[in-house]
Amino acid sequence: MVNENPFKSILKTLEKPGGEFGKYYSLPALNDPRIDRLPYSIKILLESAIRNCDEFQVKSNDVEKIIDWENTAPKLVEIPFKPARVLLQDFTGVPAVVDLACMRDAMNNLGGDSNKINPLVPVDLVIDHSVQVDVARSENAVQANMELEFQRNKERFAFLKWGSNAFQNMLVVPPGSGIVHQVNLEYLGRVVFDTNGLLYPDSVVGTDSHTTMIDGLGVAGWGVGGIEAEAAMLGQPMSMVLPGVVGFKLSGKLRDGVTATDLVLTVTQMLRKHGVVGKFVEFYGEGMSELSLADRATIANMSPEYGATMGFFPVDHVTLQYLKLTGRSDETISMIESYLRANRMFVDYSEPQIERMYSSYLALNLEDVEPCISGPKRPHDRVPLREMKADWHACLDNRVGFKGFAIPKESQSKVAEFSFRGTSAQLRHGDVVIAAITSCTNTSNPSVMLGAALVAKKACELGLEVKPWIKTSLAPGSGVVTKYLEKSGLQKYLNQLGFNIVGYGCTTCIGNSGDIDEAVASAITENDLVAAAVLSGNRNFEGRVHPLTRANYLASPPLVVAYALAGTVGIDFETEPIGVGKDGKKIFFRDIWPSNDEVAQVVHSSVLPDMFKATYQAITKGNPMWNQLSVPSGTLYAWDSKSTYIHEPPYFKSMTMSPPGPHGVKDAYCLLNFGDSITTDHISPAGSIHKDSPAARYLMERGVDRRDFNSYGSRRGNDEVMARGTFANIRLVNKLLGGEVGPKTIHISTGEKLSVFDVAMRYKSEGRDTVILAGAEYGSGSSRDWAAKGPMLLGVKAVIAKSFERIHRSNLVGMGIIPLCFKPGEDAETLGLTGHECYSIDLPSNVSEIRPGQDVTVVTDNGKSFTCTLRFDTEVELAYFDHGGILQYAIRNLIHTNH
Repeated sequence: MVNENPFKSILKTLEKPGGEFGKYYSLPALNDPRIDRLPYSIKILLESAIRNCDEFQVKSNDVEKIIDWENTAPKLVEIPFKPARVLLQDFTGVPAVVDLACMRDAMNNLGGDSNKINPLVPVDLVIDHSVQVDVARSENAVQANMELEFQRNKERFAFLKWGSNAFQNMLVVPPGSGIVHQVNLEYLGRVVFDTNGLLYPDSVVGTDSHTTMIDGLGVAGWGVGGIEAEAAMLGQPMSMVLPGVVGFKLSGKLRDGVTATDLVLTVTQMLRKHGVVGKFVEFYGEGMSELSLADRATIANMSPEYGATMGFFPVDHVTLQYLKLTGRSDETISMIESYLRANRMFVDYSEPQIERMYSSYLALNLEDVEPCISGPKRPHDRVPLREMKADWHACLDNRVGFKGFAIPKESQSKVAEFSFRGTSAQLRHGDVVIAAITSCTNTSNPSVMLGAALVAKKACELGLEVKPWIKTSLAPGSGVVTKYLEKSGLQKYLNQLGFNIVGYGCTTCIGNSGDIDEAVASAITENDLVAAAVLSGNRNFEGRVHPLTRANYLASPPLVVAYALAGTVGIDFETEPIGVGKDGKKIFFRDIWPSNDEVAQVVHSSVLPDMFKATYQAITKGNPMWNQLSVPSGTLYAWDSKSTYIHEPPYFKSMTMSPPGPHGVKDAYCLLNFGDSITTDHISPAGSIHKDSPAARYLMERGVDRRDFNSYGSRRGNDEVMARGTFANIRLVNKLLGGEVGPKTIHISTGEKLSVFDVAMRYKSEGRDTVILAGAEYGSGSSRDWAAKGPMLLGVKAVIAKSFERIHRSNLVGMGIIPLCFKPGEDAETLGLTGHECYSIDLPSNVSEIRPGQDVTVVTDNGKSFTCTLRFDTEVELAYFDHGGILQYAIRNLIHTNH
């Protein structure tokens, strides 16, 4: 039932010369002085709560909590939030559409109207995660890689095309168009919505953690699990804790030669240190006028790496200029500015600023930022460029860890001789074998892209070359990049160094780096070399970029080119030459590095509004390969039992109308015992399927040839593959194996060592539950819903950890897995737990007797007992647990509202 909105009295008309833009809920009309002091990001939550207030999903009390943010945020109160739209990419989008198709079937089986399963808000899905760098350093790379992408992914693409027809409100942007976050920034972002004459701020949740990039445009957006996104599509409010907001004051301007990437790596390290998990970060101060919108978007993009929910830049004149540059109409821009000014959500730096309240404060003078890179295994391990050589040698010495490889002194200078296409070649520790200009973080930023092209031009003119065995690639985030690189006349220099365009998608940054040459691969493995990748990406966790690059460094695009030329990460750019030029002269880093003015001039003359208009007018027209895909019609999907890509999942098989109620855990075995920083890449890898893995066995039994395995990410529409791919990361460190690394575990009762999947299936056949023990930051990294779905299908009933990453914890809740936290100062080791015990967790069978965050006792079969915090954080999460999961809750809810 829909109640009248109690705030209808503040619904005002926004006038324009000779008419009106539309109606809007006016925050100033509330006449509440507290609102003026709120951070801009909180005002967006406030407007959404007011507009959606129906005293059922959103209550007046929720609105009051947000207005009183200064007092309520420290108490971690819960609020509902209904985003204006949802953003998907294909790795996470395929399982979301599979779930929606499956929910239609479930609705049908329970006697409901299956057409009620339809997105109620706009859903944009950009296919960008499937292209791999199979072909590099070739003029024909884009076409060749796209043909291979279509051959491998025809079933998935046809399924998504079916979804775009079968579901209302769903726009699918075809492959070869660009990276989701760049397309969002340049085209999809509305800033202010106009829906049937009602105006309101754009806000978005996306099934990709870097959705935060849009925060640079003044649009509130962040990553959520696919499971939460599906619920948001179906009109369920997202339950969230009202966040604290860190005010980050910027002053000064960047020094010459310092890039936006150097800035974001510095900000990431500062915010990691400050501790911003679960918080918003809002940027302000006079330094804002010195930051282009693309620079802001670069900083916003890496929110997941610094741990914040958002890195928000309120709308100001810089935002409006960018909207104009990217081809948004004058009428739209005028409406956006008028609306935001009327609602006091626009920052005008020419006016005196009202002092805003923040939960805590940080400041950075942009002049203090210096060139840097991050690595070799984590995005927040920043290394100033001047210290890089010393840091690299320390990493070789250090014991194995985030900053260590433990290479014995005597073998550190080892030289591996090999033959590359008939010529003799050498590899050493730290030699670069992959150099990739890639990822949404940087390819959306013309100054670093054209900066890289200027480095290439100077290098070519001086006669420098990149060694032929280094796999170089350039994967822009939209067609606009190609247009301005061509216009500037600089693409030819990138091509000359091997940085040919390989495709429009995430490529190397998500592990789609393709194979490296067999001769290079053999030299690395036979000599146990620590080979390096340098990429302009945002993630460099071990085993992600490529299985054979143990050291992976994040760097700006121009630095990627510089390291490709140098051929090693073990170089001091200040004192050592980068190479030898055509006349035998030593060439140094400073000889090829462009000044900020040089870059700005090329940006000004080469990046033009018509490029954006032309690119995006054609974006939904697709390409011949996409347009030729034939798809079934009909609103219910015809599942093909023989498909190895799209498989009907078992989530709703035995579902009835009454919720199953909460479950405890009785005599469960420990499936895995982990230390700290287990990422979603460890839990559910996205990259290649290892030939000896359970998933490979499954595919081969179904006649799939090894070269057609594709990646785990591309097979997320098939639960059989994904259950087998759970904990299949080759770098998994499980304490039950006593130091051995790999995707195996011990079957406790027999002591047998098998793949994690095989052990889990054995426990299931024995009727035994399982639990997982873990350290701090369990589930950090990508917002991967399969990292929760997979363990659920393996029979995991609870995860007991020191702490959880925000999105992953809510994904576990959404799949009905109990998240428990050890008490501060305690963990498996201090409690003397080995993982060989059986665990029981007693919970009431009636959900009304459970409270969010209550204490729960865990008992083992060898007489130990300890107390944990139950990490169901809100009443709504308890309701999901009661229903067996968020999707079951949504289906039952929709049926009830129908009746």
